[in-house]
Amino acid sequence: MKRVRLTDAGIRRLKPGVREYTVRDTRVPSLGVRVRASGSRTFVCHFPKTRVSLGPATLLAVDDARRECLRLQSAGPDRKAAAPTFAAFATGPWRESLIPRCKPSTIRWRDWVLDARLLPAFGHFCMDRITPAHVHRWFDAYSRTAPVGANAALGLLRQILDHAVTQDHIEVNPARGLTPNPRSKRTRFLSKEEIARLHASLDCHAAGRRGQQADIIRLLLLTGCRKNEIVRLKRREVENGCLRLEDSKTGPRTVFLNRRARDIIDRCMTATTGEFLFPSPIDPARPISDDLTLWTSVRREAGIEDVRLHDLRHTYASQAVMRGLPLPVVARLLGHREVTMTLRYAHASDSEIAAAAERIGASLSERLGLAPVLSPDGDGPAGNGRRTDSG
Repeated sequence: MKRVRLTDAGIRRLKPGVREYTVRDTRVPSLGVRVRASGSRTFVCHFPKTRVSLGPATLLAVDDARRECLRLQSAGPDRKAAAPTFAAFATGPWRESLIPRCKPSTIRWRDWVLDARLLPAFGHFCMDRITPAHVHRWFDAYSRTAPVGANAALGLLRQILDHAVTQDHIEVNPARGLTPNPRSKRTRFLSKEEIARLHASLDCHAAGRRGQQADIIRLLLLTGCRKNEIVRLKRREVENGCLRLEDSKTGPRTVFLNRRARDIIDRCMTATTGEFLFPSPIDPARPISDDLTLWTSVRREAGIEDVRLHDLRHTYASQAVMRGLPLPVVARLLGHREVTMTLRYAHASDSEIAAAAERIGASLSERLGLAPVLSPDGDGPAGNGRRTDSG
């Protein structure tokens, strides 16, 4: 077994071999770096009869690994055996538990949050050394710059620590009891005038270098699809005026297209020949980037800067509801498993609600024998009135 004075730069230069090997430190002899054939490098602490993983060498500095190894030596290997490091547990047993029950896209998102947010903060801690104070400090710091992202990462941290409780590594989840950041309940969707302005702005870009993005944004409004369902749409998923999506957030589903959406799809089918309906201009074998930069421009041009891309899906649902479609039908259009999910997207504008109140008032007045009162402009009933002389 080779012994050298471990440095961060030296560890990065270690090359994988045909078999796994370990390089031991000369300053702390019990510390080593295990190099797998895959190229991954992991700090390990050696005891007479066991070896304990300290976490990936890409996330833990050598000095920190030395301190942790010395701490473990003083505490003894038995305590550590019952409490792995957060990095070892999260990238090992917890992640392996996800694979049978999560979609690949979900696992990719969780891997990103783990690598970018959780491992740098907690990776070097033993599971039983993470305290509520550690979690609070991390969450408060993250919340100052990205409160929504902090909420998502906190939810994932709770899942990992809950799993550690079930595995008897810790007794209590230190992330429990922490209140997430409040989120404003947005019900923004486009009015008829805003829809018209958006289409006019998209028309100005349809023939330019961002014409693909204009088509995608228009399809999001015309179909109510999620962004990735259109951005990553494959040509083979277009079938007989429908989109037969092989995968979506809720699994395979069929999207029924209206005439305007079919026209866009047919034109794009003629213009492309590869796997994806919207191929990347750099690499046609891949889909176009989901970073739709055109959206920022058309929002400004249409005067709808406060509208998010996902609000186009809200708008599609709202238009369906305001035209009297039953909620189960709207749920099918949006690809929801439960109608309760659809209620989150189905909104009506104040003007629509006011008009509905007038119609109900007029109907009740008629049934109660009340004479309708004309609206101030004299165009129709205002929905309230006086009783007629019924004798």
